[in-house]
Amino acid sequence: MADKPKPARKAAPTGKPAGQQARKPAAAGQPSKAVAARPKGGEVATPAPEGYQSLIEPRTGLAELLAPVGGFGVTLSNMFRKTVTEQYPSEKVPAKPRYHGRHQLNRYADGLEKCIGCELCAWACPADAIYVEGGDNTPDAQFSPGERYGRVYQINYLRCIFCGLCIEACPTRALTMTNEYELAGPTRAGMIWEKEDLLAPLREGMLAAPHPMVEGTTHTDYYRGEITHATDAQRAWVAEHRPDDPTLPGGAGLDVANELAPTAAAMAATVAAATKQGSR
Repeated sequence: MADKPKPARKAAPTGKPAGQQARKPAAAGQPSKAVAARPKGGEVATPAPEGYQSLIEPRTGLAELLAPVGGFGVTLSNMFRKTVTEQYPSEKVPAKPRYHGRHQLNRYADGLEKCIGCELCAWACPADAIYVEGGDNTPDAQFSPGERYGRVYQINYLRCIFCGLCIEACPTRALTMTNEYELAGPTRAGMIWEKEDLLAPLREGMLAAPHPMVEGTTHTDYYRGEITHATDAQRAWVAEHRPDDPTLPGGAGLDVANELAPTAAAMAATVAAATKQGSR
């Protein structure tokens, strides 16, 4: 029987990382590869070129001695100032004008909704907190100028990070953010706001949607801001189809028309109770 071949002898471990080969000594008569000198003093930055002179004047004397503690200047200067504590919720400080608070779906001057159901805000949301379903406007149900409107609009405030990307994506300026920052709910479902919770309140001269556009205008006229109020023809249409509408002249009034929706009302009650409990 033929002898079995002997297994190859394993190389002794060298402690070098895998894949790194040992350097072979340069053959006689061949120049060795030049290696850059290692920076001195632990410096790893690129050495300054020759002739370079820094514009920062070097510190000398007492300034150089106190340089390590110079960073505590702000801390030491505030140690002897009076501490100001905001007494929230007893005293509520107004937010800055550009504060990113609760969202709002805006209306045009005649009451039609600005949202066209394009879903760009939902696509732009990094937290997937917005859900939109668009619908088609009809002659008997005209909610916004043009062909489409936001039939379903939801914002989940358990997910929202208030980044403001949704309002940047809105092409009609339908979605904006208010200064309202007190958001609380008794349940998880109570933190999901529907379209009726987000719509801006009706103001004087507006009619609750749906109703036709101002006669003789197009959606472009609305986008340009050329509509200033509801017309008599629009009021006549609403009076014919919804004679008990509170926004009509002689109706129940804007206070009734702007009553909070169930989700918004529950959140307002929760916030009011928490404010009362926390007040001094």
